[in-house]
Amino acid sequence: MKTPYKDIYSVLKLNRFIVYTVVIAAAIVSVVSILLVIKQHKQMTENAFAISTEGSVIPLKLVSQYENLEVEALSHLKLFHKYFYDIDATNYERQLEKALWLGNSSVDALYRQKKADGVYNRLLQYSLVQKVTQISSQVNIQKEPYQFETTIIFEINRGAVIDRYELISTGSLIHVDRSFPNNTHGLLITNYFEKSLRKLEMN
Repeated sequence: MKTPYKDIYSVLKLNRFIVYTVVIAAAIVSVVSILLVIKQHKQMTENAFAISTEGSVIPLKLVSQYENLEVEALSHLKLFHKYFYDIDATNYERQLEKALWLGNSSVDALYRQKKADGVYNRLLQYSLVQKVTQISSQVNIQKEPYQFETTIIFEINRGAVIDRYELISTGSLIHVDRSFPNNTHGLLITNYFEKSLRKLEMN
C-alpha cells in the first residue's frame, strides 16, 4: 500500500542532497576565489607596468624588498650619522632634528646627554665645525632587528687646529612605516650606542 510518508522521505532526501551540493559547491568556489586573489596579488606585487611611447603596456619586474634591504639599511645609517655628527654652529639644530627622525629614544637619550654635557654650547661658543669625512657600516640583515656597526671618521676644526677622530657606534634597525621626507627608508635605529672614540694622528 502506498503511503504519503514515502513521498515525504523522498522529498527530504532530495532537499538534503540539494543543500549538501550547494554547500560543497559554494565552498569550492570560495577556495578557488581565494587562491586566485592570492595569486593575482602576488603577481601584482612582483610586477609593475610602464606605458611605452607607442601606448603599449610593458611589464617591469620589481626587485624584492630583501634584495633592497641592505642598500636601504646602509643608506639609512649613512644619512643618520651624517645628520648627527656633521654639524657646526649654524646648522646643528636643523641637522639633529633630522637625525632624531631616524632613531628611537636611545638616540634621543644620547642627544640629551651631549646637550647636558655642553657639546652643542661649545659649538656655539667657539664656532667649531665638526665635519664627517668617512662613514663605513656593516649590517646583518638575516634577522630583524638587524644588528649594525658603523665606523665614522670626523674632524673638528678649531680654527688654527684640526683634530681628527674615529667613532665606532653600534645598534639595531627595525622596520617602521615610511615617512616622507622624514624617514624615507622606513627603518628606525634602536639600542644606539657609541662604542668607542679615539683621536687619530693627523698626517
